[in-house]
Amino acid sequence: MRKIGKSLAVLAAAVALPLTLSGTAEASIPFGKEIKGKATYYDDSGYGACGTRINADREMLVAVPAAYWTTSNPNKDPLCKNVSVEVTYKGKTIKVPVKDQCPSCDSKHIDLSRAAFARLADTDLGRIDVTWKFVRS
Repeated sequence: MRKIGKSLAVLAAAVALPLTLSGTAEASIPFGKEIKGKATYYDDSGYGACGTRINADREMLVAVPAAYWTTSNPNKDPLCKNVSVEVTYKGKTIKVPVKDQCPSCDSKHIDLSRAAFARLADTDLGRIDVTWKFVRS
């Protein structure tokens, strides 16, 4: 009987752990915290880190630094669940959904889709200094 009780306790802990971690992961997204950094752009198409098809040439989206991703399977990351980034450059502000990861970006650098970057600046610039923050979609 003791063996069954211990087994049930281990099973309960195993079920509770992912639920606890997912809550912690979402809590670690710094919603509303303004970050002064830079934005570049990309124009890839295919599947983004959130597991959905993207076309970064035409679609409004953002790839955020790998430092903010908290799960080994990015498709299930809290960043893929109704999270956007609000980006401001020279008085213009856009809100774009997180749909991809930027593995080469440091924690202050975001990679906008070409379409999103073009709403803020001429794409010939290639890189701009921005203020950005995570917001709920």
